[in-house]
Amino acid sequence: MGNPVDVHLTQDQALVLFELFARIQESNRLRLANNAEFIALSEVAAQIERVLVQPFSPQYRELLAQAQARLSVGYEGSAPGVEP
Repeated sequence: MGNPVDVHLTQDQALVLFELFARIQESNRLRLANNAEFIALSEVAAQIERVLVQPFSPQYRELLAQAQARLSVGYEGSAPGVEP
C-alpha cells in the first residue's frame, strides 16, 4: 500500500472532523454542515498535496485507479456521497 503519510491536526480540526465523520456514519449522507468542516478538510488536503508525488506522474490515472481498487476491497454497496 505504500509509505505512510503523516497528517497533523489541531484539536479543533480533529474535533470538527470527528463530528463530520460521525454524522456521515449516522445519516449515510456526505454533506458539510458548516464552513469549519470545509476548512478542516482543506487543511488535510493541503498537507497531502505537499507530500504526494504521484499527481505529477504520467501514470497518475492508473496509480489512482489502483489505489481506489485496493482501498475498496470488501466494501459492499456505495458509500455515502458516491453517485453512480
